[in-house]
Amino acid sequence: WSQVCRLNFTMKVFRGTLVHCRVPEKIEILPDHLIGFDEARQGQILFVERCSDLEQQAETHGFDLASLHSLAEGQFLLPGFVDTHIHAPQYKNTGTGYDRMLLEWLRHYTFPTEARFEDLEVAKQLYPMVVRRTLRNGTTTASYFATIHLPASQELCKVIAELGQRAFVGKVNMDRESPEYYVEETQQSLDDTRRFVEYVQAMKNPLVQPILTPRFPISCSPALLRGLGELASETGVRVQSHLCEQKPEVEFILRLFPDHSHCASIFEKNKLFGDKALMAHCVHLEEEDLELVKRNGVGVAHCPTSNLCICSGIMDARRVLQEGIVKIGLGTDVSGGFSPSLLEVMRAAVHSSKALSFSKPEGYTAISHHEALYMATLGGARVLTIDDRIGNFEVGKEFDALLIDTRAPLPFPVFDTFEQDTMDDILMKFFYLGDDRNIVKVFVAGREIKLE
Repeated sequence: WSQVCRLNFTMKVFRGTLVHCRVPEKIEILPDHLIGFDEARQGQILFVERCSDLEQQAETHGFDLASLHSLAEGQFLLPGFVDTHIHAPQYKNTGTGYDRMLLEWLRHYTFPTEARFEDLEVAKQLYPMVVRRTLRNGTTTASYFATIHLPASQELCKVIAELGQRAFVGKVNMDRESPEYYVEETQQSLDDTRRFVEYVQAMKNPLVQPILTPRFPISCSPALLRGLGELASETGVRVQSHLCEQKPEVEFILRLFPDHSHCASIFEKNKLFGDKALMAHCVHLEEEDLELVKRNGVGVAHCPTSNLCICSGIMDARRVLQEGIVKIGLGTDVSGGFSPSLLEVMRAAVHSSKALSFSKPEGYTAISHHEALYMATLGGARVLTIDDRIGNFEVGKEFDALLIDTRAPLPFPVFDTFEQDTMDDILMKFFYLGDDRNIVKVFVAGREIKLE
């Protein structure tokens, strides 16, 4: 009876191989380890240690050996993926419309699609699809752009909460240089944004948080940017936007803001830069832009699939990492990016970095799959300033995790492994060849998500 009293009945314990990152340049593989977390405390990780004397470890940590979950051969645990930049309403367009560059692409494809979310029924139909699809692909945390519509943006939050994903959600702000059918009045934009922030905070769901979302300086007047900066200072809410995505966009922005010689200074002046800010793309940063990003602790959302699909260019991820900016994550940028899978984005990050290296001086090194996995997990958590809660399997963090099965699905697996393959080999095969069929379970804050 005394043994039963010491048991923690809300603890879940896995035994098997753990894979995670603590630093950008190195993946840690932990074979035959135990990891225990408390489902009743947001999945808080209680211990991580090599399996040795199981009976003694069970007594020490208070778990029942009969309830131990042992991973099968070919399985391992990864931290959940963090998508630092995704446009939820654009999901309908995924995989289409890559015949135009950014500004024409927005007007021809994106704005008409987003404008439809004035009808709440459109949001109710599409938002469950995108959240389920991202979860199915291993995205346990996402930073979403919604649309300018308050009710539809609130609906996205409801869907995320219902399906159990961790997310930041932003009602988009646009008060100029936008189609007449898809634009806001300045004060209405600010008022609706405040109402949106209050609505999300009133949900009291620790997994769903608001984020201020000025689309980019082209579509935001100085008055709107100033008002959003004041709201950010008042509430402490995070900020997301686009920065230096394409050269024509940069040139247009600097014509609209003649007092600025660099795009980053526009955000800084309006109090929209800081350690709670993240900027997507950052393909064409001048040295002055990069210095402002670094000095203000701004996170970078690297979106290589999108950068290639709509011909933005290749962001030099090596340059950003060499500058000591460890707050760099990955974004699918649906639907600029063709896939909601961060595995696809990781591969594109490595491929585009290698392509860039061909034109670099001797000694330049492309990023590796180690750094890509870091960006998709701990790096993304740092971008969103939640690396004290998620991103790897450190004790005290919450168990956001993926159970990977390299032998799935049977009888014909996604890729083949062989007896002589090391765990490094198997991990690299998953990186280059794996897909959502290898992700057999998804956990957010210790709760297993139902994959539909």
